[in-house]
Amino acid sequence: MSIFAAMSVFAAKAQSPAPIVVQAASAATVSSNSASATTSPPAAQDSEALQAALKSLQEIKATNEETLKKQEAALQQLDELQKAADQVKIFGKRG
Repeated sequence: MSIFAAMSVFAAKAQSPAPIVVQAASAATVSSNSASATTSPPAAQDSEALQAALKSLQEIKATNEETLKKQEAALQQLDELQKAADQVKIFGKRG
């Protein structure tokens, strides 16, 4: 009976914790725009929101381009390492 109790304790600890919910990054922009809603007309507010969204998307695009460049460089290095490893195998079989 004690083995069963010990196994149930381990099984209880193995369960994953409750998921953590994280709010979207744009929530701060929306709340700041809603605060300025009382002072600006709706068209200006929409324009500001669109400009903020466009700026955010441009920053994300720039970050993605940098990431793609880094990944391409890493792939080229891996290709070179693979070629070098293949050459070592070939020369190892000859000698």
